Amino acid sequence: MKNSQQQLILAALALMSGAAHAQTATPSIDDVPVSNTALDSEAIKSRVVITGSNAVNRAPVQASLQATQPQSIITATFIEQAVTPLADFNAVARIAPSVGAGLSANGPGLGESKVSLRGFQDGEYNVTYDGIPFGDTNNPTHHSTSYFPARIIGGMVIERGPGNASNLGQATFGGSINLFSKELATEFRFSPYATYGSWNTKILGAEVDSGQLEQFGDARMMFNASRLTSDGYQTYSSVKEDNYQFKFQKPLGKDTMLTVFSTYNKIHSFVPDKAGVTLAQVALYGKNYSLNNDKTSQNYFGYNYNDKRTDFEYIRLQSNLDGGWAIDNTLYTYAYDNNTFSGQDASGATANGTKSGAAGNKNVPGYNKLNSYRVNGDIFKLTKRLDAGLLRAGVWLESSDTERHTFDLDWTLNVPNPKEATAPKDVSYNQNSSWKQYQPFVEFEWAVAPQWTVTPGVKYVHFKRSLDAVVNQGTRIPTTADQTYTTTLPFLTANHSINKEWSAYAQVARGFLVPDLSMFYVNNPNLSTPKPQTSTNYQLGTVHQSGNLTFDADVYYIDFNNKIASTGTGNDLVYYNQGGVVYKGIEGAATWYVGSGFSLHANGSINKAEAKDSGLQIAKVPKSTAALGLLYKDHGLYGSLIAKSNGSQYAKDGEPAAYQIGAYTVTDFTAGYRWRVGGGIVKVLKVQAGVNNIFNKQDATSIAANSKGAAFDQYTFVPARSWTVSLNADF
Repeated sequence: MKNSQQQLILAALALMSGAAHAQTATPSIDDVPVSNTALDSEAIKSRVVITGSNAVNRAPVQASLQATQPQSIITATFIEQAVTPLADFNAVARIAPSVGAGLSANGPGLGESKVSLRGFQDGEYNVTYDGIPFGDTNNPTHHSTSYFPARIIGGMVIERGPGNASNLGQATFGGSINLFSKELATEFRFSPYATYGSWNTKILGAEVDSGQLEQFGDARMMFNASRLTSDGYQTYSSVKEDNYQFKFQKPLGKDTMLTVFSTYNKIHSFVPDKAGVTLAQVALYGKNYSLNNDKTSQNYFGYNYNDKRTDFEYIRLQSNLDGGWAIDNTLYTYAYDNNTFSGQDASGATANGTKSGAAGNKNVPGYNKLNSYRVNGDIFKLTKRLDAGLLRAGVWLESSDTERHTFDLDWTLNVPNPKEATAPKDVSYNQNSSWKQYQPFVEFEWAVAPQWTVTPGVKYVHFKRSLDAVVNQGTRIPTTADQTYTTTLPFLTANHSINKEWSAYAQVARGFLVPDLSMFYVNNPNLSTPKPQTSTNYQLGTVHQSGNLTFDADVYYIDFNNKIASTGTGNDLVYYNQGGVVYKGIEGAATWYVGSGFSLHANGSINKAEAKDSGLQIAKVPKSTAALGLLYKDHGLYGSLIAKSNGSQYAKDGEPAAYQIGAYTVTDFTAGYRWRVGGGIVKVLKVQAGVNNIFNKQDATSIAANSKGAAFDQYTFVPARSWTVSLNADF
């Protein structure tokens, strides 16, 4: 892992050392399409903000007039002024239509959260940062408190569809949540900040911006460091997080821009590996029960904790060349290291007692679980400006190396626990895995007429996954295997500019999802060779932007095929493709500037995801979402009151009444004041206060069914009302 970081650093030094000889400037924003996940925050601002448009500049979510698929753009201003500073990126995304959940049971930003996108679950859509897809290597899921807390995010674009051929990721299947780093300041700024809130929650941090350094070739850089500590809402569930971020940009001549970025995140938290609380535990201890102070319990906090360390780095070189050509290359690496210790079963379904020592002992069982990986990649894009439009081509190259294990522990004796049936008896699994993939693509943004843009494209996917397990997960036998998945994905999008304030778009596109590493957790992996799950998206939408109103709406129909199923049990387990799901729905969002600083916002969706074989709604898909908001911003004073509702859903396929989760609504309030201070060392002061879940609703948000019976099903709930007060200063 260290070698990859060293290579990036050496490459950055080599590029910077040649700055004096470079003859090129910042690429034109016109070369970057709005639907492209490589879009940066400057492009978001230049494409979306309409001078003098109160509605557009105040909208919590909006779409671009150049959009070619349904999207929700969330600006840095909304993140800073309407979202708690504790938040993770899912807490930001949840404002958008068709985005469900996004709540942590331990309190905002104090534990991992998940969101669904039109009912697609985490792992079925992409998450990117500055155009780079990232996620776990056993399946493309994400850890919302790792890498990028909301306070270092400079904007977000949620794309509800596969996009164009140049949209990259392993799960374009369900769309993309695209995060962007903050823009660098043009003037020097030192900005300390602090937050205090419920459950003894604190954030202390500072950001230093160099401004534009003329003596160093107009280079700009930023460094941000922060620490979050909290006791957490749930019992014995404290959290400590350190985050560091560095960004550097330098023009190399007049047509080339170099960007270097790095972030490091470290978290220590007390949480059971399979979190949730049973109804019996709720009756005894309350909805915030998680861990305890009883050393004879599997829920003892000293047995349930994890240490996570992540880093994410890239070097990006953008250059305009002669003859209308431009290149954009991003070399990147990121790593995730999660060392988890846990009691065997937080639900209580597994009694104390191990297979070591005398019969009938009451020793506390548990385990140590490791998930450690590094991913290296390169994204190369080439564009050519033609009279008829813009040609784009490129390739995405990526490799990964992963170590995963679960070792059984006897917490009472603090020794390995020989609980497995066969040797090695204290190892549940111990495996290494890797992948190598490449995705070449080509597309043409064709200006058919002054008001029409049509973009056909195609992408080829070649993904090879390998496993080398001393003890394989599930089967516990030595396994060496590899499988290669390939597919060709066509794309066709169109945008019609009806007038300066109104546009319409259409999309027909294929998405895909690489099969999980779990396809290898079988006795004979050669018999489990399912094709990648694919989706065909049909979407129509419209966008309106005028001085006092921004509005967008769309309808969608998604045909999901190659759904992966399994047959057999134990060592006879085999995975294969069977059936699929039809996703369909309608979505919309609107912001109306009323006047005198006030604006109203509403968005919502009706979502269906029905299995082809039964016609029933599949699990974990909210039937609807809705958001209502009142926002104010004028003369330094700002505030927002926003309610977000999730419709009812089922926790299990087949619509069982016992596993129906009712609709729930969470209402958040934020208010702040920002003023410029004259004649002193302090330039700007900002005070902000917020209340999350102001009506203290604590509805169930999920149910994890337990194979040992409904009595051991684990529930999660909306966390209780909480508050924060923040102070920022610019020097």
